[in-house]
Amino acid sequence: MVIPRAARVHVGCAALGAAACVLPALGPGARTPWSAVALLAVLYAGCELPARCRLLGRALGGAVPTGSGPFFPVLLAAALLLPPSAAALTALPGALLARVEQRPAGPRRVWRASRLALAVGAAALVARLLGADAALGRGTHAPDFPYTLVPAGASVLTFCLVLTVLDGAMRVAATRGAWQGQYGRALAPHAVHGLAGLMMAVLWRSTYGPVAALFVLLPMYLSCWVFAQYHRERAAHQATIRALVQAVDIKDRYTRGHSERVGRASVLIARELGMAEERLEVVRFAGILHDVGKLGVPTRVLRKDGPLTPEERRVIELHPEYGHEMVRGIGFLGEARAAILHHHERMDGSGYPYGLRGGQIPEFARVVAVADAFDAMTSTRSYSRARPVETAMAELERCAGSQFDPRMVHALTRALDRHGWQTAVTADETVPPAENVPPPKSAAPGGTRAAGPVPRPASGGGSEALARRRGRR
Repeated sequence: MVIPRAARVHVGCAALGAAACVLPALGPGARTPWSAVALLAVLYAGCELPARCRLLGRALGGAVPTGSGPFFPVLLAAALLLPPSAAALTALPGALLARVEQRPAGPRRVWRASRLALAVGAAALVARLLGADAALGRGTHAPDFPYTLVPAGASVLTFCLVLTVLDGAMRVAATRGAWQGQYGRALAPHAVHGLAGLMMAVLWRSTYGPVAALFVLLPMYLSCWVFAQYHRERAAHQATIRALVQAVDIKDRYTRGHSERVGRASVLIARELGMAEERLEVVRFAGILHDVGKLGVPTRVLRKDGPLTPEERRVIELHPEYGHEMVRGIGFLGEARAAILHHHERMDGSGYPYGLRGGQIPEFARVVAVADAFDAMTSTRSYSRARPVETAMAELERCAGSQFDPRMVHALTRALDRHGWQTAVTADETVPPAENVPPPKSAAPGGTRAAGPVPRPASGGGSEALARRRGRR
């Protein structure tokens, strides 16, 4: 991968700054506490070793976080314990040795070491100016609580600020992207690392010495391992969902983007109903994957332009069962699997595949049914213009009780009043010329413009009126 010229210049400037930061510790007259520097540097590099060593990484399930972020407590402890130039030195071995995932590795290692050296040096300077050395105590002299929190907190803020500015400037130089707002998001995890670093520094200065400080790292390392494992699993979940949705979108070009919007509308309804946060992600999965069973339906049926024959309609009506069978072994979907199977059931029992009625229909399925029908009526597609939001909601209200759960319809109404709704073209083809589509009548809430009657419904959802137009439900 070629690094842009502006990014190379930025790396060079950071390297020069880091060199200027550490040089005072290497001078002949410097009183650098080399034993503490060496111990902290080895400790930090040792924390980075599992991320560098492929054998250890595989032994730990590949869930060890790469990079230096998870072990900032060591660096923040160094910022409280050492002079600025000596503290900056502690970051160099671990940063230079840590594995680099992308090439070229050399400039990336230099960049990582430079940014950390600058951040630790600046944090140590601020801590020293605020009297961290005296506040931490030494030996039998107890630390000065709560005053010691002042230099510790200031060093954390400085450390986070320097990293944010350097990373933001690099993002601008490399990709010309924006970096506003990064500081606020980074501050909370850095504050946690800062507390761990403060505990390390206090124990280091106590009568028990550096050995006691090492015990702070064990729970911190385990928590980082668990956190990385969680994010690894979450990333795998998202990749699974994304692959399934992309497969459906490729097969049925008329519903491109429909799944994501149904997931979004499902979350709006669920949040309005007061569902717990952990269920919101599951209901989003249910909305996104509700049509995954279309992968089992012949493409010629999905893309047929005219009305479906009774046999083709029966084939279409098998897609909830196909979808349920496809995701049955995906444990993290939970309640979403039942929604995939039953999202075409109707409150009066006339739906499919099992003709469930009322409360027999799973709650998530009732949520997705409303979200599915709403998006089908309000989406602009290659063959039709969208209905206005108020018209779609009036249709849902008309069918509430017979086709849809009234609670879900009313929840969607309240959610749209609060948040509005935005739709977009969901197929690769352009919208038909204006002369072939009745002109817009008025602006609809949430950015969707009113249009004339829908010439044909979406294959993935809609109301009874839509069903009668094409016979797909």
